[in-house]
Amino acid sequence: MQALLLERPQAFRFIDVPEPPAPGPGEAVVRVHAVGICGTDYGGYLGTMPFFSYPRIPGHELGVEVVSVGAGVTHVQPGDRCCVEPYINCQKCHSCVRGLTNCCEHHQTLGVHCDGGLRPLFTVPARKLHPSPRLTAEQNALVETLAIGCHAIDRAAPKPGETVLIIGAGPIGLSALEFAKVAGARVIVMDMAQSRLDFVRASMGVADTVLATGTPADIAAVTRLTDGRLCEVVVDATGSAASMGAALALCSFGGRLVYVGITQGEVTFPHAPVMHRRELTMLASRNALSQDFSRIIGLIEDGTIDTRPWITHRLSFAELPAAFPGLLSPTGGVIKAVVEMPS
Repeated sequence: MQALLLERPQAFRFIDVPEPPAPGPGEAVVRVHAVGICGTDYGGYLGTMPFFSYPRIPGHELGVEVVSVGAGVTHVQPGDRCCVEPYINCQKCHSCVRGLTNCCEHHQTLGVHCDGGLRPLFTVPARKLHPSPRLTAEQNALVETLAIGCHAIDRAAPKPGETVLIIGAGPIGLSALEFAKVAGARVIVMDMAQSRLDFVRASMGVADTVLATGTPADIAAVTRLTDGRLCEVVVDATGSAASMGAALALCSFGGRLVYVGITQGEVTFPHAPVMHRRELTMLASRNALSQDFSRIIGLIEDGTIDTRPWITHRLSFAELPAAFPGLLSPTGGVIKAVVEMPS
């Protein structure tokens, strides 16, 4: 069978790989039906994602169907539609023992540190499958993106009525937006692309947006929208070191700042006049927890989260290598691209 390999930055090629053997104890073989493309994949393609290793079969946002299960697997069975929790943790390190499986000390993400789902069939630990028979394959492929935003908002724990500023209106920022709304917070979105802000207004129900300029005008705009209070929670989903450093100035006194974007650069910020004086809390957010996946499945199933606006581009497996560079264009209007795998 064919898999798509990212041999090195900007170099895709199809390769032949064997079909997986019968699953061992605790394992499942799954058929991949849909693969979401996210910022991690873009970073891997460009060579800017710090955790990405090569050569690699990408693909970690997955809608799959169970083909077979190994001994001891009882929560899924052949034919079940599932989403995949792609964070493979060791279950033994200090982080795992404390329940912090998202930051396992020996963490491996499918499609980043180890091979992922851009292939028809592969084997996964069955404990990483979350059955969701009412969700389509595309919806299952969206669950992992939503989980990133879910965990980021949980880190900040906004209260109803607090203001959450989302910086960066890509898929990760939009996933944080969804859960800020679920928390009952007021949401403001900032981005450098007017097209993304237009999408947020038209499709995500957010009226307050700020076109980012990277100047003090950004602070002035947020100040006006908050009657001078600024924001109790700021979530930076840009991956830009400059944005991440400037984000502290957008936090209110006693505010919380969550970095969910990743940068390889150094982040600098004023300590005494901003960080210390306002007694700010700075948080990192990495991956998500198992319970986030079950929660998101329920929120999609009951209609709290509407996935219809999310998918703006669909591609076939065969056309992905040629089409991939076009997905990176800021003028392409891509919110979420999904690869439809051959049946």
